[in-house]
Amino acid sequence: MQERATFSNIEISTAEDWQLIATDFTKFAKKLPERILAHLKLLEGDYGGFPVDRLQHSLLTATLALKDGRDDEYIVCALLHDIGDTLGTFNHPEIGAAILKPFVSEENHWMVDKHGIFQGYYFFHHIGMDRNMREQFRGHPNFLRTAEFCEKYDGPAFDVKAEYFPLEAFEPAMRRVFEKPKNTIYRAK
Repeated sequence: MQERATFSNIEISTAEDWQLIATDFTKFAKKLPERILAHLKLLEGDYGGFPVDRLQHSLLTATLALKDGRDDEYIVCALLHDIGDTLGTFNHPEIGAAILKPFVSEENHWMVDKHGIFQGYYFFHHIGMDRNMREQFRGHPNFLRTAEFCEKYDGPAFDVKAEYFPLEAFEPAMRRVFEKPKNTIYRAK
């Protein structure tokens, strides 16, 4: 049986308890890429009325970014931008952004977080919404980056005839990006 802390209330925990927890946490954290990949696989077969399933869309978005010479971090953001579809039906961009936040730049985090509003430029008017909702962010340093993401990668990634790389092709980039957090409250400074 695995050794565990013994406190019944976190207020009475000890440094020894937290050493034990930290050791277990480190092992668990190293497996984050596997858990994310498993969750991405849940998107397979989920079309939601779209021409391609959500996994195909994610893979095609990442493939377009890769073929365009984007770096690992950007490609992983492209791959995970819609990972929240299954759990955050009404706020999927924020789910993807939350997963990525400790590991990516502020620019890439903002892009994933806001991509839903920016993607709306291409279809909100068809469902009675304001297609120019993204204009509230005009002047923001990441406005053009996010608009370009939607125009070049997210938007065209619904083509049923387009070829895309399999999920395994993105695993090395995922492991590099998720190897070490850049920004987390769970590390002494």
